[in-house]
Amino acid sequence: MRYCAGMEVLHIPGPITAAPLVFLHEGLGSVAMWRGRSGDWPTQVCHASGRAGWVYSRRGYGQSPSISDVRGSGRLGADYMHREAWEGLPALLKDWGVDKPVLIGHSDGGTIALLHAAKCEVTGCVVMAPHLLAEEMTLSAIEAAKKAYQEGDLRAKLQRFHADVDGAFWQWNDVWLSPTFRRFDIREECQAITAPVLALQGENDAYGSLRHLDELHTAGPVQRHVLPACGHSPHKDQAQQSLALVVNFLRGLA
Repeated sequence: MRYCAGMEVLHIPGPITAAPLVFLHEGLGSVAMWRGRSGDWPTQVCHASGRAGWVYSRRGYGQSPSISDVRGSGRLGADYMHREAWEGLPALLKDWGVDKPVLIGHSDGGTIALLHAAKCEVTGCVVMAPHLLAEEMTLSAIEAAKKAYQEGDLRAKLQRFHADVDGAFWQWNDVWLSPTFRRFDIREECQAITAPVLALQGENDAYGSLRHLDELHTAGPVQRHVLPACGHSPHKDQAQQSLALVVNFLRGLA
């Protein structure tokens, strides 16, 4: 594990002849939360595709530095994924010396990957259950997560993954449930993406309908796959099928 500019970063070594993979986690994710029942999924993807990889926890998640007063002066704005895609991620890539990566993002990370690809050069883009807009079903699921955090065992489950579990949860939950976030919509930005895109979503995703795949239109080629018996996390619910689809997609990249 490395800490670049204070951030929690895992580097998976690999050949320098192919574009490296950069993994972007979900709204409550971290480096550790990429691991599922089948093991360390990012490492499996890197080894199966013969590529190096970078996995990091965004600020306020995992072991990365906390955001002070996250429910007050440090509260994130509705453009927080735009800022991560166009400011935070480019700074990290420069620090790592990474040029034109393949981005692999889940949920919020998928949205960040699409936004980055819309303005910056990438070799390819893999998105799992990305959010293109704020749907009522998504907001209802996030409202339910708030109740589970306050009254159930969600806080205890998340605590082992985040140094500042309250900061990690509220920076995500507060912004998604804010009135301004209801206008969130990146479908127009996606039309500027020229790199190849692989989009995966589970048929039983509680955090978004299949319109996020249907309405993902770019200037480049898009492969879409709906995974059966799968919820919001294809890399956990259908780890081997997701791995095979991603590796096959990576083989087709220049």
